[in-house]
Amino acid sequence: MRPGIAVAYRWELRKLVAQKRTFLGLAGMAALPLIFVSAVLIDGGEVEGALFGRVDETGLTTPFVLLFFGSAFLFPLAAALVAGDIVANEDHHGTLKTILTRSIDRGPVFGAKALAAITYGLVALLVFALVALAAGVAAWGMHPLTSLSGTEIAPGWALALTGGALAAYLIPLVTVASIALLLSTVARNSAAAVVGTLLIVVLMEIVAGIPGTEPVQPYLLPDQFMAWQGLLRDPIDWAPIGHAAWVSLLYAVPCLVGAAGVFRRRDVTGG
Repeated sequence: MRPGIAVAYRWELRKLVAQKRTFLGLAGMAALPLIFVSAVLIDGGEVEGALFGRVDETGLTTPFVLLFFGSAFLFPLAAALVAGDIVANEDHHGTLKTILTRSIDRGPVFGAKALAAITYGLVALLVFALVALAAGVAAWGMHPLTSLSGTEIAPGWALALTGGALAAYLIPLVTVASIALLLSTVARNSAAAVVGTLLIVVLMEIVAGIPGTEPVQPYLLPDQFMAWQGLLRDPIDWAPIGHAAWVSLLYAVPCLVGAAGVFRRRDVTGG
């Protein structure tokens, strides 16, 4: 009996744990809120352009503010670093040939790599959120949060909304990982896959800022990374989250299908 996707998934997770870049990325996600909170404490709490005028009113604002600032580039970079490397790195080191000649089908191998890349994105978000909450609450306490509609949100419900915001943010982040996985599979070069993915994200960000492109902006990835803000309105606005889900799928599904097709047809003799 051939190993299935569960066995291959465990292989991929063990390989991620063995790589230094995995922990470097997670360390960066943990360091970001610590640096932010320290800087705000020194500055006095004023954060111009943030969702909340003053972030020192409650530590519960910290993960939301950092999601707002880091959505366009920082978190997609973390996802691209792993997803863009997960196939290409094995091409570079010649280990992919060994994997594809094992007694396991290519479908489960590719599925495991995709799941591992998505898992890393989820773990990175969780590490970021836990450190952000801990640092923010330690600095400013766990007081009620003011919604974007001006109403007061109790601390317990604010924590639940934090989890919901991370889940909503993960949707387009999976799309970025899917793009990186496609480029990793096709280009067979980690640097090209990572840089190519970030270039796509940055180009969409540039297009979204050009006057006259308003009709296409709702269908670009930068817009989907802001959908979680609907959770901070009273009542909750689910429309942007639903929109982000199906728009993200329009990008992610073709990328995953294309990457899977290339992976399944990979010439083993050529590596």
